[in-house]
Amino acid sequence: MSLDDLNREQKRQLKKMGALDDQGKMQRAPRPQPKKKQDRVTPLQYLKEVRDEMRKVAWPKRPEVVRYSIVVLITVIVYTALVGGLDFGFGKAAEWFYSAS
Repeated sequence: MSLDDLNREQKRQLKKMGALDDQGKMQRAPRPQPKKKQDRVTPLQYLKEVRDEMRKVAWPKRPEVVRYSIVVLITVIVYTALVGGLDFGFGKAAEWFYSAS
């Protein structure tokens, strides 16, 4: 495929990507250099960074935690009752269906 086969939009895209130079000739994009290995931080520096990040966290207040805990407990109770009721109902239906008459 030559440059004559490309339309203006394709040439613009190639130029934007760096595959064409200013004269419109194909150029090879530079090979990406391998990333250098970053130095590891000391355990003390790591703990300082963790502490700084933990200070940014929006911790919930006690009333909010209590309210959410109550919502979770009620939801668990309701779904447990629902699943237990369905299990009981299907069990009775299976007993009736498979009972020896």
